[in-house]
Amino acid sequence: MRLLQDGLRKQAEARPDANAVVLGEEHLTLEQLEHKSNQLAHVLNSAGCRRGDRVCLLLPKSLAAIIGIYGTLKAGCIYVPVDISNPLARVENMIEVCRPRAILAGASAAGLLKGLLAHPTLRSTVVGWMDDRETGELGASAAFRISDLESVSSTATEVNGRTEDAAYIMFTSGSTGTPKGVVITHANVTTFLSWAIDYFGLSHSDRISCHPPLHFDLSVFDIFGSISAGSELHLIPPELSILPNKLAELIRESRLTQWFSVPSALTYMAKFNVVEPDDFPALKRVLWCGEILPTWSLIYWMERLGHVQFTNLYGPTETTIASSFYTVPSCPEDSCQRIPIGTACSGEELLVLDNNLQPVPVGNLGELYIRGAGLSPGYWKDPERTRQAFVPYADAQEPGDRLYRTGDLARLDPGGQIWFHGRTDSQIKSRGHRIELGEIETALQALEPLKESAVVAIETDGFEGAAIVCAYSLDVGVKVSPAELRRALSERVPKYMLPSRWLELEALPKNATGKIDRRRLRTMFQSGRASSHE
Repeated sequence: MRLLQDGLRKQAEARPDANAVVLGEEHLTLEQLEHKSNQLAHVLNSAGCRRGDRVCLLLPKSLAAIIGIYGTLKAGCIYVPVDISNPLARVENMIEVCRPRAILAGASAAGLLKGLLAHPTLRSTVVGWMDDRETGELGASAAFRISDLESVSSTATEVNGRTEDAAYIMFTSGSTGTPKGVVITHANVTTFLSWAIDYFGLSHSDRISCHPPLHFDLSVFDIFGSISAGSELHLIPPELSILPNKLAELIRESRLTQWFSVPSALTYMAKFNVVEPDDFPALKRVLWCGEILPTWSLIYWMERLGHVQFTNLYGPTETTIASSFYTVPSCPEDSCQRIPIGTACSGEELLVLDNNLQPVPVGNLGELYIRGAGLSPGYWKDPERTRQAFVPYADAQEPGDRLYRTGDLARLDPGGQIWFHGRTDSQIKSRGHRIELGEIETALQALEPLKESAVVAIETDGFEGAAIVCAYSLDVGVKVSPAELRRALSERVPKYMLPSRWLELEALPKNATGKIDRRRLRTMFQSGRASSHE
């Protein structure tokens, strides 16, 4: 597979009538997806889209969105998935950065699109309406609709793409407040897929979940890994994420063989006890990435599903989906036991370095750097941020060899496993003690009454330096005071690591990718909402 769309063409030729994508009662066969995406590619090219142009997807997770992704690539363009729940101002920032030649939109993004079309950057932008529903004035202003594809040739387009061409741009939060557009090439993804399809043994007998939103790069593995292997891709509706019993039903009824998500989805299902002993008989693999999975949650799943392989994947967006993996050999015995992020995926290398970019001794903490085939070319039209995050590799064997600075703390153990120890900016000093906030969170996750918890540091003017604070939520019907939580935690960490302020919430705030929004938590504490418990 040279380009990402090649996998679909190959599978459509081999098994045209097999299902490619399923969403509820709707589905597309491999041949239908191949033909419809070819038609869209022709329409985009006729509308003026050329190799390297950006096409923004203002679409929810849907069959139309999958057509949009493949059609964009077949037109030689770069797909840019946008979170349509974002405020207009944030999406305008993305538009200003990537300057799309076309936008593919649907009815759920009609309000957002209307606001965007007033932006000067979009005056010459082509709008494609990928929805059967009417939209009034917006529908009339679209250059084409999805129904127009039927009259277009379904033969393959002739685009002489190269493996080093960008396939997609995904925007991540920037510390300055302006989103960063991470560029990922065809070669970046196909290298990972080659390893992952082989390691996990994906085949046409698999039925694979797509739980993450399309603007989160875990979806890239789900979509292209599934279709390239001839597997059946099952799109998980976003609304099911707040209904753990419905998620469990979907896994059972769809007979999914692979589940891949952020840990919060697994933890949510565990908290509501929706998994029965020996449940999901078709399920072969559970994968997670993006955050630490609490060990108690992993124990819950492994005790019930002895027939399933559990794998922890690690990797930032800038290094393409995942750079390391660890398949858990047996169920942990202790809820405080930590799980490593493991060893590098094929074509990748993880290095634990000091401030001078020299390797730290085995067992010592350092900053984690990544090199290899997954490294992004950088941030779209942002050379300064690229220069700061991607640094030259001192021991390079060839020109252009680089390291990506993850900002994560890690250590290498004598057995060659890498262990994650939180962010470099989560290591603080409080009252003279050097403290890793991740250690406190690990201890908190083992406390039974807690549904969710997160620890952040707030700068103070006092002698203590940074104040440690904790936000948490409890199971329904459970009543536990901060003082009781503090006493329970004191049995697991030293006194100087105990949070001084506590804030109970119905649910912890999440960002667009489902991770805990720590920046927002800091704002909540700074507003004085928390109670003090010294």
